[in-house]
Amino acid sequence: MSEIQATDSVKRFLPFILGTAIFMQMLDSTILNTSLPSIARDLHESPLNMQNAIISYVLTLALFMPVSGFLADKFGTKKIFIIAIAIFSLGSLFCSLSHDLTQLVISRVVQGVGGSLMTPVGKLALIKAFNKNELLKAMNFAIVPALIGPVMGPVVGGYIVDYMTWHWIFLINLPIGVLGIILSLKYMPNYKSPVIDFDLKGFLIFAMASLLLSVSLELLGNAQNITPVLLVFVLGFLMLYFYYQHAKTDNNPIFPLNLFQVRTFRVGILGNLATRLGISSIPLLVPLMIQIAYGQSALTSGWIVAPMALTSMFGKSAVIKILHRFGYRQTLMFNTFVIGLVICVLAIPGVHSSIYWFVPILLVLGFFNSIQFTSMNTISIADLRSYQHSSGNSFVSVNQQFAVGFGIAFGLIILKLFEGDTSLIKNQIHNAFRYTFLIVGFLTILSAFVFRRLNFRDGDNMKSV
Repeated sequence: MSEIQATDSVKRFLPFILGTAIFMQMLDSTILNTSLPSIARDLHESPLNMQNAIISYVLTLALFMPVSGFLADKFGTKKIFIIAIAIFSLGSLFCSLSHDLTQLVISRVVQGVGGSLMTPVGKLALIKAFNKNELLKAMNFAIVPALIGPVMGPVVGGYIVDYMTWHWIFLINLPIGVLGIILSLKYMPNYKSPVIDFDLKGFLIFAMASLLLSVSLELLGNAQNITPVLLVFVLGFLMLYFYYQHAKTDNNPIFPLNLFQVRTFRVGILGNLATRLGISSIPLLVPLMIQIAYGQSALTSGWIVAPMALTSMFGKSAVIKILHRFGYRQTLMFNTFVIGLVICVLAIPGVHSSIYWFVPILLVLGFFNSIQFTSMNTISIADLRSYQHSSGNSFVSVNQQFAVGFGIAFGLIILKLFEGDTSLIKNQIHNAFRYTFLIVGFLTILSAFVFRRLNFRDGDNMKSV
């Protein structure tokens, strides 16, 4: 069906179907962020040691996303997308039945397998169904309904934890999954492409590199001796070098090196990685701070964070006009700088300040985050050829998940380092959060310079006529 023009009904419902998949993932992650302290208490773990429940999911996404393009090309976007939603829903059920952290981590891995296929395959169908000048509007529309997840997640998670049990935060995925499958059966197109073979060797090398790099970063937060951790980190980069050598000689590598000859793709990938390294930890750190440092309930922390997603919707409605007027280069440089500055401002309220000071700060952050994500994702694919869509889309998704995982781990590592220095934080955990926000915000400001590599006219082909 790759050569068949998508019908009007498919174009009308496809962004909504993709939005349903992203909605499930965003709802799941934002509910988990606010519920983590309660889950930790029930499982007899420290809230600061619960990162395995998050990182295991993100790592699984990154490990299996490289095969999403191949599977979609081989078996069709419709079949793989429906299977992915089913696996994600099954993983959610397993999470709700977990009795200890190990079971929860394993269940999150099952969720991650489904999620690793769900969003990339949905995005691939969208890229194939719409022309370049229609794609920005379609992708922007697909993300708007998904923003309901972050609005509902913190509040719903707070209500569930305070009035029910945390197990229900995973069970609510099941009816959403059923809706996604029903819509996909009727409206998801089944695009296929001729596939010569699957680069199993390249996949295994890349997966090993992903695993080593992620594990090294996770171990860094708890390591007594840093030497073994650095060794694992170096081995991860060595595996990336082996993949590079493999891709130069293989006829059909899982990620062709010609992708990186596209300048906008290179900048989009590097900018995504650098920027999300700072941004990704904030939705987890803020609810943790409100519950641990301020002693508030999960529900209260949910209401504080929820408005952030409301302004994200306004950002989505404004981003097309902003990009048309200022272009990708100017928008991304200015926007990234503002995001870093706002993250630094999170460090201003003291422990005796009202927690409601965080609401306007997060409102501003939500608006600029929304513009950032849409701009980075679309510029990455702006100049890809049709034969590069599957591999390029998969790599964008892998890179994004790595950035999120690294960002969460990085934020928690910094927080733990400050928590351990009692003289610096004066025995107040709140000061550890404040210093973490300052470092994360400063690094985000520095990442704005990545987008200087863009030209002023880059992304003009994404404009609607």
